[in-house]
Formats: sequence, C-alpha cells, structure tokens
Amino acid sequence: MKENKDSHSKKDIQKLLEEETKLKEEYLDNLKRLKAEFENYQKRIDKEKIDFIKYAKEDLVINLLEILDNFERALSNCKDDEFSKGVSLIFKQLKELLEKEGVKEIEKLENFDPEKHEVLLTDEGEEGKVLEELQRGYTLHNRIIRPAKVKVGKGVKNETDSDKK
Repeated sequence: MKENKDSHSKKDIQKLLEEETKLKEEYLDNLKRLKAEFENYQKRIDKEKIDFIKYAKEDLVINLLEILDNFERALSNCKDDEFSKGVSLIFKQLKELLEKEGVKEIEKLENFDPEKHEVLLTDEGEEGKVLEELQRGYTLHNRIIRPAKVKVGKGVKNETDSDKK
C-alpha cells in the first residue's frame, strides 16, 4: 500500500512539475511579448520626437515664405540699382537659411498633381496641364507645407461644339 501511495505521489509530483513548467513557459512568452511591445513603443516615441523637432518650426517657416514672396515681388519691380542689389542679397540669404533648415521649392511640373498643386484658375489649354504657377509651393523635410498655386488648362473648346449650340 505504501508503494501505491509513493507511485501516486510521484505521478502527482510529475503532473505538478509539468503544470509548473507550462506556466513558466507562458510567463516567459508573455514577458518576451511585453519586451518586444515596449521596444516597439520606444522606437515609435523616438521617431515621434524626431518628427516633432523636425516639423516644430513649420508655422514659422510658412510665415517666412510669405516674406520671401514679398521680397521676390519687390525685386521683380525694382530698378537695377544699389538698393535693389542689397535687397537681392537679403533675399538670397533668406532663401539659403530656409534651405539649410530643410525647406525646398516644389519643382515646377507640367502636369497638374493634386498633392503638389492647388488650382486657383482654369483657362483654355490642354486639359490637366499647368499653364502658369501663380505662387511657388514648398516642402519642409519632404513634407508639403504649401502647395504651388497654379492655373490649369481645362481643355480647348471645339469650334464645332460651340457652333451646334
């Protein structure tokens, strides 16, 4: 009878050991998963911090772009004298400063791109073609902060269509 008790208790101990091992593995798996989640969280937070720092000056840059536009308009209406040369140097310095901070002009495109252009006017011309850039667009670290304002072709009227009416 004692043997039966011993064998029974060995089975219980074995079963208990297996349950404990299973529980330990579950805890280890949970711990590994939590560690991975936390590492991903840290990476995401670090990226968000970097992005915040990169784009924190966006409002200031947008306001400076208005000043840059005004400088450009003033220069286009100035006579070629010493004053205009001085204004031109200041304009160049401002552009270089903005470029150093990650601001770039959006390249002029022939075809309308809704992500890079804002249509202000349409006129007769090839449909979807940019006819005129009315205001330059800019990016800050490859993010569009001001789309280019453009005049776009809406197609050419056929004379036969207008004759029919």
